[in-house]
Amino acid sequence: MSDQRACMSLHDALITLHRARRADDVVITSMGAAREWMVLGAGPLDLPLVPSSMGTAPSIGLGIALAQPQRRVIVVNGDGAMLMNLGALVSITAAAPPNLTLILEDNGVYEVTGAQPTPGASSGRIDGADVDFEAIARASGFRAIYHFQDAAQWARDIQRVLDTPGPTFVLLDVSPVPGAVGPRSPGPAPARARELKRVLSLKPE
Repeated sequence: MSDQRACMSLHDALITLHRARRADDVVITSMGAAREWMVLGAGPLDLPLVPSSMGTAPSIGLGIALAQPQRRVIVVNGDGAMLMNLGALVSITAAAPPNLTLILEDNGVYEVTGAQPTPGASSGRIDGADVDFEAIARASGFRAIYHFQDAAQWARDIQRVLDTPGPTFVLLDVSPVPGAVGPRSPGPAPARARELKRVLSLKPE
């Protein structure tokens, strides 16, 4: 993401989603988004991927969306993490789950490791041009694609976006969080995975 581009704060982007999500939605977050989501309050159907292998959130979301077609699954991924697993975009559109929304928060840096520029950001590229994530999503087969730079517009349109039959790709331009640190695990991963499995086995209210 170019430093000159207008953008919203990560907090504003996530608090809008936190207010809009339904109680039976599954929300998967990674890296900086997971850190902020836990502060806002993760529910029993939420999966903050901490610790995690970078780039796995979309694939996990795809698996849950296919296994739980009655639930809406929302994945919040960072641009650095997305670049680690661009193949997931094609896997998602190949399976085409209508209940999956992938939100890509683009701040142009690897925030939790020291804010180094990603190879998708203008400051990390010799040609000085941002990689076009919308074009990548479209070429990967997404038909429902949205892009927001303004927090107010995101707040106005989020219900319409989440209600769009998926798979849906949403690009949010967000600003880096100065001095951000990596997220801390809310508990042992095996126990959290077992609890999520148990909750997912319950029928939505």
